[in-house]
Amino acid sequence: QVHLVESGGGLAQVGGSLRLSCAASGFSLDNYSIGWFRRAPGKEREEIACVSTQGQTTYYLDSVKGRFTIYRDDAKITVYLQMNSLKPEDTGVYYCAPQGYCGAPTSDLDYWGPGTQVTVSS
Repeated sequence: QVHLVESGGGLAQVGGSLRLSCAASGFSLDNYSIGWFRRAPGKEREEIACVSTQGQTTYYLDSVKGRFTIYRDDAKITVYLQMNSLKPEDTGVYYCAPQGYCGAPTSDLDYWGPGTQVTVSS
């Protein structure tokens, strides 16, 4: 059974940092690209970062480029999102999800964790 658990969220100050973790089980993580998604208050869930299999390529939403870094440790079956220089607009619930390729339609993704809340205050 596929199981995903996000952790590491919390309250951060503007300019601060958080590291999110996505722990996976029930499937072979190394066979999938993994995306991090954010649902900001009042907005649709959107993909903000993705890492391909073996970490060969990464994708970032323009608004997080240069501030966020996604990386994976397949041995630990975990994908991370290092978030630096946080802004209030980074506030939201963050989710991870496996996908066949980075940028796959969100509607096609079948497995989601419960998410972790990130709140950035000024």
